[in-house]
Amino acid sequence: MAKAMSKDSVTSPSAEGIAASARAVRAKGKGLPPVHLWNPPFCGDLDMRIARDGTWFYLGTPIGRPELVRLFSTILRRDGDDYFLVTPVEKVGITVDDAPFVAVDFEAEGTGAAQTLRFETNVGDHVTAGPDTPIRVTRDPETGEPSPYVLVRANLEALIDRKSFYRLVEIGDRHDGWFGLWSGGQFFPVIPEAELP
Repeated sequence: MAKAMSKDSVTSPSAEGIAASARAVRAKGKGLPPVHLWNPPFCGDLDMRIARDGTWFYLGTPIGRPELVRLFSTILRRDGDDYFLVTPVEKVGITVDDAPFVAVDFEAEGTGAAQTLRFETNVGDHVTAGPDTPIRVTRDPETGEPSPYVLVRANLEALIDRKSFYRLVEIGDRHDGWFGLWSGGQFFPVIPEAELP
């Protein structure tokens, strides 16, 4: 995770301060803030964690206000393997157990190579899988259990929840020795055909 904040810092980062900065940014325009363009100083780590199921925690307690979680999600950035909440004036490290978002539902249109899959995340983002927003599946080396992801935006993925993944498997297709999914003219392999039951 990111380095600890130095002791000579005047103020410690807080969720309230970050939220206030994020609200100010959101008030200035529509759409997502351009966090990729901001390069503020690192202000330390915040005791904030996103669990594998998409629950956001602050100081060990779940954040129960969906609008606050959504606000934080709009200023989230991943640099390398680390995650940060970024505003024009500060950057704080947070912990992400797996992926920062969870794809909780999807809609499919068309079939085969003409199919499109549009996902919705737990924080209200919508993304259509395709060449720029791929689906990938990793498998646990011990259990073989799949973990499917879809890229939502700029290096930030959503773990596709179990119910959605089961539905995706039902509409999967075979292509070039793989079983997988089509979306946006792209085939995303899930498992080699040889390993299918």
